[in-house]
Amino acid sequence: MLGFMDYVQNAFAEATGWNRDNSYGTLNATAQALLDFDTPRGLRLNLSSLAAPTFATSYSIGSVGVVDGSVSYLYSSVPLQTSAKSCDIDLHRVIRGYRHLRELRRPDDDAWWELWHGGKRIDRKKTLLYGRILVPHSTLEALYLRRLSPTRQLRISCVSDSNLNNGGTILGLLQNDHGKYSTEYMYSTDSALMGVRGLYNFGFDPRVEPAIPTGQETTEPIYGRFSAGAELYYGLLNKSGGISTGLRFTTLPHHTGFPYTMTLTLNPLMGNLSSTYAVKAGQNLALCSRFDFNFYSYESDLQVGCELWRRRRNPEVEWAVKKLRPDWDALTPKPDEDVAGVLKARVDQNWKIGLLWEGRVKELLFTLGASLDLKRREQIFRAVGVELQYSS
Repeated sequence: MLGFMDYVQNAFAEATGWNRDNSYGTLNATAQALLDFDTPRGLRLNLSSLAAPTFATSYSIGSVGVVDGSVSYLYSSVPLQTSAKSCDIDLHRVIRGYRHLRELRRPDDDAWWELWHGGKRIDRKKTLLYGRILVPHSTLEALYLRRLSPTRQLRISCVSDSNLNNGGTILGLLQNDHGKYSTEYMYSTDSALMGVRGLYNFGFDPRVEPAIPTGQETTEPIYGRFSAGAELYYGLLNKSGGISTGLRFTTLPHHTGFPYTMTLTLNPLMGNLSSTYAVKAGQNLALCSRFDFNFYSYESDLQVGCELWRRRRNPEVEWAVKKLRPDWDALTPKPDEDVAGVLKARVDQNWKIGLLWEGRVKELLFTLGASLDLKRREQIFRAVGVELQYSS
């Protein structure tokens, strides 16, 4: 489940019109959400608050052997119009699951972002500031996010920790999103790492104005999107680099069948090949599989997983209500009013199993998880934990 600060950062992206899915870094986001979920360890409690539309705080305390915690602050120059109370937050927005990609949109015109008063331009760049300190390790994390233009965004993240080389590291990321394609340029002080990556979407170009249909002509809907991307990076200090490339096909909202996503990624230097397939098999069920293979060692790995949403409402009652009062607006539920929670499960070829149950009880969001290793009979449970979140 997303933390409150991650949830607020997503709200900032929505408020500024930034498409987080149009990036090579999120090519495998669907498979990662269904297969790479983290299971909590021990007990952890998070208390958060959106004190003002532009300011949020969060406090966390946990117990895994020793007591640890964190204090976080976030500031946004753009008012965040989102639900902050844990009893009102849409569970679909805080639980990582099958990703339904939306259609590409045309980037805003630069003139739309300009505000003038008395012959002077008074608008400011949209900015987000975030900081977190971890105790008792005294680790400091910071994030600076700034929208430079409708198609460009600058992201600088920093970590200060005495256990790291030079006492910390800084990562700068310049992101460009033109709808049809996106590019990213990165630099890290760790090994003076420099990199570039990009993603290209075939087919529809949102920058081109569609022709106005005449007579009986209608614009043909788009049912799927095929994307290709690559990444190249090189460390100036350690004289080592890497390259990867990937393909993705996913269905869009106009698709009439089951939504599905297929990806194929290749790292030619390391010899790693990975393929994933995820399908939304029903309103409440999503399935995913991933197969990894290495050309040099001939080692392979297979993982399968699923997510199952649990509903509260009785479908037979809903059908009767729609027949009796189809125009009664009061019967329209909230997006997650009938959601009691979601069960996630994964298993690999070595019989390592991960289980996760996420949902809401009263005004608390909870995450209950466990990791099992069936081949270790003396200690099957590798980790068990629960995490509680409350926000106001």
